[in-house]
Amino acid sequence: MSAAAAGRSRTRHRSALAQRGVSLVELAIGLLILSLIIGGLLIPLATQVEQARVSQTQRQIEEIREALVGFALANGRLPCPAAPNNAGVESVGPGGACNFPWTGFVPGVTLGLSQVDAQGYAIDGWSGGAGQNRIRYAVTTANGQAFTTAGGMRATGMAALAPDLLVCSAGNGAVNIAACPGGANTLAANAVAVIYSLGANAATGGISADEGANANPNSANNDRVFVSRIRGSGIGGEYDDIMTWLSPNVLYARMVAAGQLP
Repeated sequence: MSAAAAGRSRTRHRSALAQRGVSLVELAIGLLILSLIIGGLLIPLATQVEQARVSQTQRQIEEIREALVGFALANGRLPCPAAPNNAGVESVGPGGACNFPWTGFVPGVTLGLSQVDAQGYAIDGWSGGAGQNRIRYAVTTANGQAFTTAGGMRATGMAALAPDLLVCSAGNGAVNIAACPGGANTLAANAVAVIYSLGANAATGGISADEGANANPNSANNDRVFVSRIRGSGIGGEYDDIMTWLSPNVLYARMVAAGQLP
């Protein structure tokens, strides 16, 4: 073989190796992309939808809490919860007394919220139009309805105000006032208001004792205890509720800054 022929042979060999190298790189990239696609498909669509609904509900509940504070700054009081058949408007009786202080719903119309159903009730991410996923709202009745009476908090004075809604980390079947005040499971012993969604299983209210404490608060039994814990299974059984509450310190600070207190 001549030197020229040998040179051409070596050139063709190097070219073939280069082409083979490019093909291997392309194959590796293709496999990586395919693995990412398959990994995404491994997360069921239903799970992704559920996560989106949870996030939407959490944002809605935070917006409601801010709306409650804004209402208090403008009116010198908190609104009453809406009744089940009151078209999303607060249900308030004589002297600022709420008709459904612990068993009502967020009054979307009264608060001017945008994410509401056809009747004006604030709704969570699972709402299907049947009303079971309307967001719940409870407010303290302490100090003779001072928190829901115009000027009531100012007249009572911050030192004497004593909001009394209880939030526990677990109910364990004890859904009365003795469930957790001051104990290890107490998350809040003086909440002004509690805002919560019953989650995906709102139609049934849940099957666990912890969910039952939120789905069926009982005004007749003076039941102002609510349960908030990590979603999923636990000591108290299934739990998919989403909850937050309004601290008196947050409310007082904002009202002082706005001139509504002391």
